[in-house]
Amino acid sequence: MPNVNHAAQTPRAHHQVAPVAEELGRRFRDAGFRLALVGGSVRDTLLGRLGNDLDFTTDARPEQVLKILRPWADSLWEVGIAFGTVGAMKDALDGDVGRSFQIEVTTYRSEAYDRTSRKPEVSYGDTIEEDLVRRDFTVNAMAVALPEGDFVDPYGGLDDLAARVLRTPGTPEASFSDDPLRMLRAARFSAQLDFEVAPEVVAAMSAMADRIAIVSAERIRDELNKLILSEHPRKGLRLLVDTGLADRVLPELSALRLERDEHFRHKDVYEHSLTVLEQAIDLETDGPDLVLRLAALLHDIGKPKTRRFETDGRVSFHHHEVVGAKLTKARLTQLKYSNDLVKDVSRLVELHLRFHGYGSGEWTDSAVRRYVRDAGPQLSRLHKLTRSDCTTRNKRKAAALSRTYDALEARIAELQEREELDAIRPDLDGNRIMSVLGIPPGPQVGKAYQHMLELRLENGPMSDDEAVAALQDWWAGQQ
Repeated sequence: MPNVNHAAQTPRAHHQVAPVAEELGRRFRDAGFRLALVGGSVRDTLLGRLGNDLDFTTDARPEQVLKILRPWADSLWEVGIAFGTVGAMKDALDGDVGRSFQIEVTTYRSEAYDRTSRKPEVSYGDTIEEDLVRRDFTVNAMAVALPEGDFVDPYGGLDDLAARVLRTPGTPEASFSDDPLRMLRAARFSAQLDFEVAPEVVAAMSAMADRIAIVSAERIRDELNKLILSEHPRKGLRLLVDTGLADRVLPELSALRLERDEHFRHKDVYEHSLTVLEQAIDLETDGPDLVLRLAALLHDIGKPKTRRFETDGRVSFHHHEVVGAKLTKARLTQLKYSNDLVKDVSRLVELHLRFHGYGSGEWTDSAVRRYVRDAGPQLSRLHKLTRSDCTTRNKRKAAALSRTYDALEARIAELQEREELDAIRPDLDGNRIMSVLGIPPGPQVGKAYQHMLELRLENGPMSDDEAVAALQDWWAGQQ
């Protein structure tokens, strides 16, 4: 991680700020208002990684912000105006060549939940200090006043940034009471920034975990996504489990901490799952993959419900992949994930053990076709998940599993080239079936189609004559 730039403690820090921000500051000053770059934008500037999303705070009210932004921005949106936020897009200026910025300007404010509401109440403030003390963590409670560039850090955020620690500007109890989602944000930032969370913050998270119940599933889901897609998800997930927050938002993860049997005959499922997640991340090729990461994290959540101690002392988890797929579907649905994502992750959890039936390569071509058919568009992710699921420390065993999966992938590639496995269909489509059998649309056509699909999976492609003969033989048996 880049070192914190302590030069920002000087009265002027505008040299670190994007020219587009300085220009916006001049527009607000000329209109008689104050503007400051704030929050994560300042934190990331000090870490040397300012992105294209810029957050500002101002004493101007939303309608005044709109008046200032409208002639300047390339586009505006008012989705968050009820909460004091106006959004805008602005193309790069001369010093920001090749960049376009997404800008949010929020009136000084505070947010607080009452004891039961899922929606925060917003009230406007008059000073930037009031605004900053209501922010989640000190590293997000720093500001750069614009256009002058004065650095504002009333709560020691710069020192905490240098120490890589997360603290709250006020007491953590007051902060989490105001907005319980901040407890999840602590875990998320620890994962994104690889920071430690101050002991008093961890203690408050543990004591107030039940308070997360008033936050909507959608907001919880969004924080979990950011955590899971971060560079160090294991760190944040462990914090959720250790503080009891996971019991409220992702209890299946906490449940993986199974008690070890006295002979230690099964691996630590919780630690195994976190390791599988990290190994899946190492196999990503096109950036963070939420579907793959969720499947890796949740692939064994059926084990607690299926654990059995056998008479010979072994521990079994029969059909945990089937149970796990159902639990995955239920949990992700409750967290308001999209139907497509729920389907894809659940399917990967259900299939993650299928490879282990491959043995030393005894699968028939039919079995390989069915593996590809059942995985469908998730085949590439299934390859990565299956390889990630090997966490044995036995190097010979790990190498043997890798070689076996290499062989399976090679067979899949061979069949794909020969038979177009990516689009397995019967050799006769529905229209041809009706024509050959002389029947109208109806259930019988569907049965015939399914029969021909099974033949295709079992035997591979047939010629047209062979397919027609097979269909007629089946039809004769139906009469």
